[in-house]
Amino acid sequence: MPFLVALGVHVARDPEHVAVICGEQSLSRVELDRRSNQLARVFAAHGVTAERLVAIVLPNGVDVFVAVVAAWKLGAVPLPLSHQLPQPELDAVLAIAEPAFVLRQPIPSGGDDAPLPAVPLVHWKAMATGGSTGTPKVVLDEAPPVVDPFAPQNFMQLDGSMLVAGPLYHSGPFINSIRGLLVGATVVLMERFDAERALALVQRHRVDWVFLVPTMQHRVWRLGAEVRGRYDVSTLRAVVSSGGPYPVWLKAAMIGWLGAQTIHEAYGGTEQLGGTAISGVEALTKPGSVGRVRPGFEMCIRDDEGGDLAPHEVGQIWFRPVDGAATYRYLGAIASSDTQSDAQWGSFGDLGHVDDDGYLFIADRRTDLIVSGGANVYPAEVEAAIESHPAVRSSAVIGLPDADLGQTVHAIVDVAGDTADLAEPLRAHVAAQLAWYKVPRTVELVHESLRDEAGKVRRFALRADRVGQRT
Repeated sequence: MPFLVALGVHVARDPEHVAVICGEQSLSRVELDRRSNQLARVFAAHGVTAERLVAIVLPNGVDVFVAVVAAWKLGAVPLPLSHQLPQPELDAVLAIAEPAFVLRQPIPSGGDDAPLPAVPLVHWKAMATGGSTGTPKVVLDEAPPVVDPFAPQNFMQLDGSMLVAGPLYHSGPFINSIRGLLVGATVVLMERFDAERALALVQRHRVDWVFLVPTMQHRVWRLGAEVRGRYDVSTLRAVVSSGGPYPVWLKAAMIGWLGAQTIHEAYGGTEQLGGTAISGVEALTKPGSVGRVRPGFEMCIRDDEGGDLAPHEVGQIWFRPVDGAATYRYLGAIASSDTQSDAQWGSFGDLGHVDDDGYLFIADRRTDLIVSGGANVYPAEVEAAIESHPAVRSSAVIGLPDADLGQTVHAIVDVAGDTADLAEPLRAHVAAQLAWYKVPRTVELVHESLRDEAGKVRRFALRADRVGQRT
């Protein structure tokens, strides 16, 4: 059934059931319904109509969900954006999206909260992406906005309790929170991620499902066993991860703590053109894999000439829906180097290989590949080795121009405490795990996070900044 009908089913079933919690604010199902009716009328008064975009430039909070549902009630398309985007970046996205309305601050409740006339919803979301490569894109979802409100997806439960710790302007947190709402779950949303507070929220709200990108899981693990042991997390049935490389050692550690049946990983992209999934149970026999292709999609690995590669050969990863249906389209005149299409095949621009059983192993993004002295170095692999060091909080590995080798491996490492003598021990730590040519030639120590709230690292910007300094 249509999304709004599904939400209405849950309102009718139990109107006072809590729909969203964030900080000290919460909304019941019926409050979400009524407040979104009020806001929809505000949007309409500002010219919002069916299939027009509404840019939601708000921090994580209950008002984001009110705005999303309000847009749907006019047949409009919500576009969540970071409220912390620098103005030039925000302007670039808005120029592409051409929204009918830009919501920059919550609008107080009040006014007519009666139901509005039904308007067909064609597109349920648009998402901005491309920051890691420096080219912003707006992706309009083409999938039909229909759902079975009694058939939870992605290991969720009907009327469950879910923790969403990441920013809603990223696909993983946004898509999963909406999936939860549509099956009656209470969405416990964090304003910003804090590892220990996340555990406290799991205990307080008896959370059974949580979305944590690998960076967040890393921070939870770094709390130590004594801190983690203060909180009852026995209600957790699923810890789902995506959005970045999941180091083998970290996944093994999480499995050891929470159990293999609880840990899940997915690989995909904003365009929703395909993906893979793997459980913790499978990961025990396929360490490092992101799983097999999801039902309804096909996957292949190709070389630079477009030829199919055999298992164990690294090439570009391609997907397509089995039924040939479009999953997305870009808005505006956008030249994309990441996502290309060929007879309905599409790629996120990532490199990898499959094994004999069809399990996918990611190497890295084509745009991030470092070629040093003719050898391929995948930054994600080096970062995983660096981040297994106990003093490291995050890292970013980039290639810097070199007259002799073409590129040299440079590591930017976020560490805590005294760092005066840490560079060489870090290089030795990596050398004990990886081939010599993958060991960073230079190490730059910093005291600030290198990844955003969703665990993304902007290697493009880091590289450009350092190349500019050299110039």
